Amino acid sequence: MQEGLLLDAREEQTYRLLVGLSAARSVELAEVAELTQHEADEVLQRLQAKGLVAATEVDDPVFRPLPPDVALGTTLLRRQESLETARKTVAALSEEFRASASRRDAHHLVEVIVGATALRERLRDLQESAREEILWFCRANPLAMQGADNTEEYGALTRGVRYRAIYERALLETPGELDSIAEGVSWGEEARALPTLPVRLAIVDRSTAVCPLVRDDELGIGEPTAAVISRGQLLDALLALFESHWEQATPVKLQRGDSEGSEGLDDNERFLLSLLVAGVPDKSIASQLGISRRTVQRRLDRMMALAGVDTRTGLAFQAAKRGWI
Repeated sequence: MQEGLLLDAREEQTYRLLVGLSAARSVELAEVAELTQHEADEVLQRLQAKGLVAATEVDDPVFRPLPPDVALGTTLLRRQESLETARKTVAALSEEFRASASRRDAHHLVEVIVGATALRERLRDLQESAREEILWFCRANPLAMQGADNTEEYGALTRGVRYRAIYERALLETPGELDSIAEGVSWGEEARALPTLPVRLAIVDRSTAVCPLVRDDELGIGEPTAAVISRGQLLDALLALFESHWEQATPVKLQRGDSEGSEGLDDNERFLLSLLVAGVPDKSIASQLGISRRTVQRRLDRMMALAGVDTRTGLAFQAAKRGWI
């Protein structure tokens, strides 16, 4: 019998024949199954030992099939429990191995990948495997993919993965990028903005980080390279770097529409405010809203009057204080 099988091929065939016959003597079953008498006796004994067959007479026994779920259910349950125990053991041993390897060899902590295609595939795989949270530093001129190409984000957000992304101001001014950011926000992404970011960075489940190794002013020289960083002090430092910038960053409210918000502000005005606080120039704000620069100024004047201030700095302060953004 092949290891791991509940029944071998002959036992299964004999049991099926017996089910069809309802009951049979060994000699009858041997004839139907095209077995020798010895083979039929032997396979019936094995089925009887497994609780799949019962004999109703002693001298010339008649064999009847028994329900397989009763006979084999307990065996299946024991095997499932055994497999689960084995799985946990393998997981514990693997974690112990990785921890030991990390202490011994630095190359287990950092893996270097080369090329935009390889970097794109790694980011795709990490997002598809994410369970809890993904953190992003999004600089202008992306290395591996434009924001609109990152369709894995929507699947992860649907699974309940939290996305927190900090965007560099220059990226908000790039044509088309703001629309893709707005799409992500509509799916549940939390977006903030800063004038500049120190590095490009993605961190998945606080256990794996991807960080390019080449400076932006050297991007045109050869293929891009990136480090995939596992648990350790380097990853802890990158997590602290992200959280410190997250605290400083300005929320970007991208829900645009006609609904009235806090203190009479509509979604377009809150959107305008978030871009203003992020440092986006009037020209780019006008372009993103599809209005003129004069209209941008008129709306800002209205909001300054509503907030009781006469400067943009005062408006930004009051907007944060009043929860307008």
